[in-house]
Amino acid sequence: FSEVSDVLLSGGAPMRRGPYISMITNRTMNLLIRAAMLFMVGVFLALVLNLLQVQRNVTLFPPDVISSIFSSAWWVPPCCGTAAALIGLLYPCMDRRLGEPHKLKREWSNVMRCVAVFVGINHASAKVDFANNVQLSLTLAALSVGLWWTFDRSRSGFGLGVIIAILATLATQLLVYNGVFQYTSPDFLYIRSWLPCIFFAGVITVGNIGRQLALVNFSHTS
Repeated sequence: FSEVSDVLLSGGAPMRRGPYISMITNRTMNLLIRAAMLFMVGVFLALVLNLLQVQRNVTLFPPDVISSIFSSAWWVPPCCGTAAALIGLLYPCMDRRLGEPHKLKREWSNVMRCVAVFVGINHASAKVDFANNVQLSLTLAALSVGLWWTFDRSRSGFGLGVIIAILATLATQLLVYNGVFQYTSPDFLYIRSWLPCIFFAGVITVGNIGRQLALVNFSHTS
């Protein structure tokens, strides 16, 4: 259809797209593909990690909203997918804006190790029994900072991780306060004190995935 319209607009002669138009088109396509892939990653991680929390009875949803095979409220995976897409696109953009390129070696093997460590941190929060919540929170905080140091080490990554973790924690507080779901044995207002550590580690992980996807060119110029 685009070729036919180009011919009509040029009076019968095929009109070639200029390099600027091709660049914009390819950039938009890359952005959409990366956003879609990040959304799917966020949905998958939400289903798997929320399953760990529900199985351990760390998170409790009302019976009438448990409708999926992973015992998760229907709105959790889409919200996590949208957040993953935004975070994954924001990280490489911030790197370019601040002129602070990611210094560590960028390989998919490192990204997969980062995902494995993040899942392990979440698994520890749900499965490992600690003497008290303070010990658990300090341990998860150390592991989360260690994840950032091992796979990121950028100031922008740390800053964005802290800011988004705080915002996500406040949003979770509001959801629990309004009775959407609840945590067993909350020790930090309405939630668990280790939740910001999980959010921080998740932001760093998704940010690394977004950075790696930004290196891939999904469209080709003609």
